[in-house]
Amino acid sequence: MVSGKPTWQQSMLRIKDPKVSVPHYEKIYGMTLLDKLDFPEMKFSLYFMASLPPGTKNVPKPGTDEAHKYLWSYSGTTLELTHNYGTEKEEGGVYHPGNGKGDGFGHIAFACDDVYKTCEELEKQGVSFKKKPNEGRMKGLAFAYDPDMYWVEIIKRGTPLEEKGYGTFTLKQTMLRVKDPKPTLEFYTKYFGMTCVSSKKFNDFSLYFLACAKPGATEADPDKPVLELTHNHGTESDESFKHNTGNEEGKKGFGHVGFLVDDVYAKCKELKDAGYKMKKEPDGGSMKGLAFALDPDGYWVEIIKRGGYDDKGTPYYLEKKSE
Repeated sequence: MVSGKPTWQQSMLRIKDPKVSVPHYEKIYGMTLLDKLDFPEMKFSLYFMASLPPGTKNVPKPGTDEAHKYLWSYSGTTLELTHNYGTEKEEGGVYHPGNGKGDGFGHIAFACDDVYKTCEELEKQGVSFKKKPNEGRMKGLAFAYDPDMYWVEIIKRGTPLEEKGYGTFTLKQTMLRVKDPKPTLEFYTKYFGMTCVSSKKFNDFSLYFLACAKPGATEADPDKPVLELTHNHGTESDESFKHNTGNEEGKKGFGHVGFLVDDVYAKCKELKDAGYKMKKEPDGGSMKGLAFALDPDGYWVEIIKRGGYDDKGTPYYLEKKSE
């Protein structure tokens, strides 16, 4: 267990059918299902998937107490897939994958050693593409579709890693568009322990790459992803401008990012004292001890107790019902 500063633990996407999406990420991108949490009373289930680093052994069986403890002490970042019961029976697409007018969420990304070769293999496996690596102006990267039509970017690793025991893919990015990078960078670096490891400036937009890394680092660890913040120049000067965050009616798809902290209540007090708003207080609702803050763009940021509150690793506790 890593204690101390917050660690980025999850990016959440809503999915139509877990019997389709979970095997897709397992078989296509080599991810491992770390845990499954079922909430039948609230009619949803959560699936937490990860690109495990080389040498990872003794991963507990999903759904067990051991898996719960493993998940809520996990030092890496998971892809959290949320299934609301009944959506699998609906016709057509259920969720909004982003990238429409005003949308904030852009994509997730996986890194590999050889984008061209890997995309050829993906195509043979039936994966469809928004952009193949030899298309468009930006060669050497691709965008595939997942079963819910979320964009999945395929990018080249900085250094080859398969020969060092890494899988073909590692989860490498979550991309969010931001109105003004200055307050957003401060939010994630000052209050959630992230480091801006690099940035790229173009004529019309800039990119900022944040990671759970030591201050001053210029790259993320090979098995750790980055939070890619995309700023389209000029939005910071438009008072009325606001991105869709993925939680609006008719626009639901991406849900939130989440961080593990040692003390949820203390972190929430720190954020409120700094002027940030909460979507859910730690004692709000029936699930006590976890919270959702709002970042400067209104994206939901879940705040979860590292290691949980009991010997099962449960990161919340339920309010006692009145007699």
